[in-house]
Amino acid sequence: MTLSLLSAILAQAPAGGAPAGGGFMGNPLVFMGLMFVMMYFLLIRPQRQRQKEQEKLINSVKVGDHVIMTGGEHGIITNVKDKTVMIKVADNVKIEYERGAIATVSKKTDVVEATPA
Repeated sequence: MTLSLLSAILAQAPAGGAPAGGGFMGNPLVFMGLMFVMMYFLLIRPQRQRQKEQEKLINSVKVGDHVIMTGGEHGIITNVKDKTVMIKVADNVKIEYERGAIATVSKKTDVVEATPA
């Protein structure tokens, strides 16, 4: 009877005399904190940087810049207002868009250099 009681106690004891609890990484709060830090540096921070660059790009547009809108329309800016821009998409065709609809901007000098002579 004593032998069976001793074997039951030994079976429940942690192996190698290590303390129960798993150590530093065994704490779920530490693991969750590390996951949040990883998510911040892999997802949140790069997205904020792209958003700031896009806002800077939209705020720096001026008349004569070639733009591509989010819908895929290509045009040249003919008028810049506070919240909107007027885009010339064809001869005698001008459309007014919100500034936020601008996807990419290529300055006048970029387009002139790219066209063959």
